[in-house]
Amino acid sequence: MNTLRNRIQNQVFRVNGLALNEFDISQPPGDPGLFGPDSVIWRVHGDFPSMLCGGISALLLQMLHPSALAGVWDHSNFRQDMLGRLRRTSQFIAVTTFGNRHDANVLIERVKNIHLRVSGVDNYGQPYAASDPHLLTWVHVAETSAFLASHLRFKNPRLSLAEQDRYYQEAAQIAEALGATGVPKSVEAVARYLYSMRSELRYDERTAEVTRLLRQAPAPGWQAKPAMRVMLKSGMALLPDWAQKMSGYHFSPLTRVLLDGEMRLLAKTLRWSITRGAYHRAMLRMGRQP
Repeated sequence: MNTLRNRIQNQVFRVNGLALNEFDISQPPGDPGLFGPDSVIWRVHGDFPSMLCGGISALLLQMLHPSALAGVWDHSNFRQDMLGRLRRTSQFIAVTTFGNRHDANVLIERVKNIHLRVSGVDNYGQPYAASDPHLLTWVHVAETSAFLASHLRFKNPRLSLAEQDRYYQEAAQIAEALGATGVPKSVEAVARYLYSMRSELRYDERTAEVTRLLRQAPAPGWQAKPAMRVMLKSGMALLPDWAQKMSGYHFSPLTRVLLDGEMRLLAKTLRWSITRGAYHRAMLRMGRQP
């Protein structure tokens, strides 16, 4: 049984930020990092299955903004190295959430410097810059709203409204450190913000290409292919209804029920197998039991 658990865990670690082995989340003892173990963000970001599903949904939502997509399209090798892109994004989330304060700030400064070199003109002739506060806020809200939606659907639907608001308040600290402004910090404010952004969003040939690449992304092993299929479909179904319609996704009520069942079973299996994730290492650093 332990052999199976370790096999699954090692497959998972091949696609997340811990595979980069650059930051040690287990050190130093007693350092709470930016948030600490009593934060809501530790609880939400600490559940790997719902975070992975939410991350897929976040990417699909972020890429509906032509300027957000252009920054990735023009300045990264995601088309050749999709898993590498996912690892780097996962690393940033893991270290800024669970890492010690020094490492979290180092990574934030690194990303800020990278953003300064990312600029151009998007597919509609609009100039863009990754350091633009407006664009940073969009990327952040698309991401955190997807993470929270996934947590509520697949981990803890009883998370109170006050705790959900606190999650947005905590996560906003990272966005603001990167340069975002006007970051919404409550469930109500996020809903208003997403509604206000819909006129800027498009589903075009570039967005369709990203979706195709996600569908064809190589699995870390043949055993992971069915799990990745469930994750991808669940991430699509997690999008707001208006975003699904814009993207041409359609899930019947019965399909959603069956897909949610598959995802919950997969999540249960992953939770059983992952015993050395970022949340576990950070809790032990703080002298707490995961």
